[in-house]
Amino acid sequence: MCNRARMRGEPETLWGSMAQLFSERPRDNRFDPVELRPKSRSYVVREQDGERAWDVMTWDVLGGKAKWPMTNVRQLALPQWRRLAEKPENRCIVPLTEFCEFTPDKHDLGDGRPPLKGEMWFSTDQRVFPVAGFWQRTKDGTGFTMVTCDPNELVAPIHPKAMITILEPEDVDTWLRGSYDEVVALQKPYDAAKMTVRGPVFPTRTGEE
Repeated sequence: MCNRARMRGEPETLWGSMAQLFSERPRDNRFDPVELRPKSRSYVVREQDGERAWDVMTWDVLGGKAKWPMTNVRQLALPQWRRLAEKPENRCIVPLTEFCEFTPDKHDLGDGRPPLKGEMWFSTDQRVFPVAGFWQRTKDGTGFTMVTCDPNELVAPIHPKAMITILEPEDVDTWLRGSYDEVVALQKPYDAAKMTVRGPVFPTRTGEE
């Protein structure tokens, strides 16, 4: 399950959006979209009153109501998720430059310390790639989640259960404006031939990124 991701960049005119925010950019030091983790805040692209622009939301679509942050959702037919996924106004695009999955096995780094899992970082042929998501207002503000799907053959050896739903640029309009059936049809793995992976890296032990 993807709970680490990065977005190296600032709002720009991607996928027909304006390079501006619907809300004010946070000014506090805790806002760091380069390193996206559960309950942190990051950029999303959405539509409002016929305009497509950027916004800043928290990576937890339930706003702290569950035991753990709801960062990934797969079963869109469940009533609580269909209620959001079927409404274009509640859909969004999460822009990323890479995402992480941890290795299933721990590695002995030979430094006399306990073995640990390594980070595998995946990127695509798109400099910034669009991930399917949806959002809602919560008691703590606005929260978003990423939609997952079956893993492709590059991700499956690391995380066999699921991967995030990465869209082709031409599918962004459909995700943001299409019918429920049309967006469900986009819930499929990205072409593994268009992706690369690096790792394992162990930043907490070696300082590697």
